[in-house]
Amino acid sequence: MALNTNKELKLFYSIGEVAEMFDVKETLLRFWEKEFPQIAPKKANRNIRQYTKEDIEQIRLVYNLVKVRGLKIAAAREALKKNKSGVAQQTEVIEKLRAIKAELQSIRRELGELD
Repeated sequence: MALNTNKELKLFYSIGEVAEMFDVKETLLRFWEKEFPQIAPKKANRNIRQYTKEDIEQIRLVYNLVKVRGLKIAAAREALKKNKSGVAQQTEVIEKLRAIKAELQSIRRELGELD
């Protein structure tokens, strides 16, 4: 039987893997963990963080509020506390729009090469 290396099957991600997903430093993830109680990775031996898909989703929300929309930490914390589902929906829409934009830019480049 072949080993399935599909990352979707992974239960836990290291802090390095999560930092790479968002192109941020590990120290920023540790800081956000202190500032946002929603981000609470499990800690294994020697305090090694283990992030679940749910933890990563919380980081995605914080990333969107702080890095994409430019909110201060306190404002982002308040936005999450008041309207978590609304923030999640906005984040999802923004990510879909970014993917569409990237696809359109790729098509435009390909069409430009055909001329």
